[in-house]
Amino acid sequence: MGRPLKPARTEQRSPRSRGLDRKSTLGVLRALNREDALVASAVRRQLPQIGRAVDAIVESWQHGGTLYYVGAGTSGRLAVLDAAECPPTFGTPPTMVRALIAGGARALQHAVEGAEDSAANGKRDLRRAGVSRGDVVVGIAASGATPYVLGALEYARRIGAVAVGVTSNPGSPLAKRARIAIAPNTGPEAIAGSTRLKAGTAQKLVLNLLSTAAMVRLGRVYENWMVCVALTNRKLRRRGARILQQAAGVGSRAAEHALRQSGHNLPAALVMLKGGRSAAEAKRALAKAGGNVRKALEAARSAAMQRRKTARTGPISAVPRRRGRPRPR
Repeated sequence: MGRPLKPARTEQRSPRSRGLDRKSTLGVLRALNREDALVASAVRRQLPQIGRAVDAIVESWQHGGTLYYVGAGTSGRLAVLDAAECPPTFGTPPTMVRALIAGGARALQHAVEGAEDSAANGKRDLRRAGVSRGDVVVGIAASGATPYVLGALEYARRIGAVAVGVTSNPGSPLAKRARIAIAPNTGPEAIAGSTRLKAGTAQKLVLNLLSTAAMVRLGRVYENWMVCVALTNRKLRRRGARILQQAAGVGSRAAEHALRQSGHNLPAALVMLKGGRSAAEAKRALAKAGGNVRKALEAARSAAMQRRKTARTGPISAVPRRRGRPRPR
């Protein structure tokens, strides 16, 4: 009879939370919170790897690529959440960040038994989604051994996409197979094996960092304002007007006027106010800059300065040469 398999770190029992069921409500909360406090430092140690992934994502987007998240269970639900929040937060098309979850849409609300056990399904779903060589695929699995995620990552590598793995087990198959492995070592959970706790929190932090930092690098944020927010309801329109007032240094009337003229396009309204451009000119500047707000603003300011300089000096014209006296023959 062989040795029993040693469980992964995320599956081991934590000595710090023993007797959890005998504690008071406050005692349980303190034990859980004490474990949660370890997550941020575990993620911090992975920042160089996260940075590599962010650079790969930005490069992919700049060439028309897509960021795919692939996960099962809690990992898949967190992936779907992050992908769904990118369009309203950063004004991006839904095709820029996509999420695949084992078991499909039903798995968002219900456990779909056995869905994560098929590597073939992971490959099939990623292939059907249309992943290509210029894309980035982020496989997410706390254990690092979920067949559905491993199958998807193997397919991504085979076609030449950038394969990124997010796991809480550094020595796992997922970490070994990924081109870029992001493995915050969160250790045993307060409730043994419940990776929706520390491992799930680490995944949420990593996904936040990947998508947010990549959007910042892409120019979908100006300074630290969410200037590309989609103004789709009353609350967001009020928020957009406040952001515009602060970012452009104008009063509420000027901000609301610019928003109306731009068709409630917050980046365009900002370029109008700070760059002295019309709505049409601001939109053209943004399109030329690939949606990068700072680049569009710099181009608008440069054009405005050139117009002012031309107005002061007038257009440059050729000065006729003064003819000298004809030489005697």
